Amino acid sequence: FGGGMHHAHRDHASGFCVYNDCAVAIQRLLDRGTQRVLYIDIDAHHGDGTQSIFWDEPRVMTISLHETGMSLFPGTGFSSDVGPDGEGLGGAVNVALPTTVSDAAWLRAFHAIVPQLARAFAPEVIVSQHGCDSHYKDDMTHMRLSVDAQREAALTIADLANELTEDRWLALGGGGYNCLDAVPRSWAHLIGIVTGRPVEPTLPTPETWRSYIAEKYGVRAPRMMGDEADVWWRSWEIGFDPADSLDRTVMATRKSVFPLWGLDPWFD
Repeated sequence: FGGGMHHAHRDHASGFCVYNDCAVAIQRLLDRGTQRVLYIDIDAHHGDGTQSIFWDEPRVMTISLHETGMSLFPGTGFSSDVGPDGEGLGGAVNVALPTTVSDAAWLRAFHAIVPQLARAFAPEVIVSQHGCDSHYKDDMTHMRLSVDAQREAALTIADLANELTEDRWLALGGGGYNCLDAVPRSWAHLIGIVTGRPVEPTLPTPETWRSYIAEKYGVRAPRMMGDEADVWWRSWEIGFDPADSLDRTVMATRKSVFPLWGLDPWFD
């Protein structure tokens, strides 16, 4: 388990990423006859390399939810970036989230964009990138997510794979720079979900692991598999609030992309 090196471009390395394994996997699927691949990127950073490689490839839709490029590397991925004119138009989807977005707002954005476009695109395979650097204890970004919210997104992607692709789903890692609070728990949850055995956030972390961390590093490891966070989110069906920066971000993406797929940005 690993990978998710989404910043590498076709002709150059970028952002700790020498080769883009996300793109290699997608290209291999295409070369073997897959007609529609949906790439979902929930890393805190924009999946710019993967997007650029498939910018004009109509068989691939890339969806990236990330901290706005106004405050975070690589400075790209805005709602107006929807692909080139022609067959690839609408194949790039970007949600440039407010800098310090937290669980409820992030999950609202995810559920207002991803399921609708996934169903409209009707993929044969889903490839997802699960960078967990959006965690509130990861100092590489400004986002304020919990492990619980990251787990909720993985559960939804699993449900979409079951509904749309007969469980043809490749889940990759990604960014994650807090190797105590975020990475072990977030990706343990992901592995559990992929294997059909989700781990409850209320379960204690393994005592052997906590003892190892205390002995090796002299710090206290998390005692639970979750952050005891409330992952309630406000459905888009409740309505658009123009005074809310998150809602304005989501609406900008919906207005840019939804009509290209026959969807109503206000109601679908």
